[in-house]
Amino acid sequence: MPRAVVPATSGTVELEYETMGSPDDPTVLLIMGFTAQMIAWPDSFCTALVEQGFHVVRFDNRDCGLSTKFDGRTVDVGAVMAAAFADQPAPPVPYTLSDMALDAVGLLDHLGIDRAHVVGASMGGMIAQHVAIEHPSRVRSLTSVMSMSGEPEYGSPLPEAAAVLLAPPPAERAAYIEHSINYAVWQSKRFFDADQVKIDAARAYDRAFYPEGSDRQLAAIYASGRRNEGLANLRVPTLVIHGRDDTLLPPAGGERTAELVPNSTLLMVADMGHDLPTPLQPLIVGAIAAHARHSDWLVAPSR
Repeated sequence: MPRAVVPATSGTVELEYETMGSPDDPTVLLIMGFTAQMIAWPDSFCTALVEQGFHVVRFDNRDCGLSTKFDGRTVDVGAVMAAAFADQPAPPVPYTLSDMALDAVGLLDHLGIDRAHVVGASMGGMIAQHVAIEHPSRVRSLTSVMSMSGEPEYGSPLPEAAAVLLAPPPAERAAYIEHSINYAVWQSKRFFDADQVKIDAARAYDRAFYPEGSDRQLAAIYASGRRNEGLANLRVPTLVIHGRDDTLLPPAGGERTAELVPNSTLLMVADMGHDLPTPLQPLIVGAIAAHARHSDWLVAPSR
């Protein structure tokens, strides 16, 4: 797959990316979440967006998948989280969500795309919010999926979900795959498919097993602070999608995000957890596509 070298706060970052569909169609930029590779956007999800008439771009965030790793850069995650919950300045971190948002903008530059429909899931939703707040001229529309506003009191993980998220993953392949069924704690209760979860875990492990990036990505989330003021001043057409069964970032995170963004649309999805289950993909893709088209009626079209 192709790689893009994009400018960063210090030096450059290489991003592994993939495009689908015609570049002559409006672009949907997909940003995935915490420690998740771009393949966590299901192929069927991406194909459905292409069939809706969009040019789809997905990529690995820094410190994940096949993109640049910040090996050796240590961070005190506990101190960063403590500062966030105390609403105090964070200690130094290797990078923030703003840096990760700049990566996404750099990828658009690399591809010659002026403006895109930006869709982010979980931490990717947080990054997408930073793109919209800090680089609004590059955003045709924003869709924030199963994410939150950076305010710890709205949508912080439930204890049982946080315990699974923060548990070090097994290093051995078979154990890692078996461990993945623990994700049931935050996934859709109705549509959880243990066999598919194991298939996805095997694919992710074989492509790039890199747990070392998790501390730095988690520190970036908590060090980036609250986005309530930025979201309240946002003038980008915004759709917020959230699952009612989400325990990793509970529904209050999505509800608060939609409450903050003027004229935003909130879609609360029954039977959806912190995942993109196959039976719900037509609903989610349809909502993203309809929102993107409506946004293009409101602003001058540009690739």
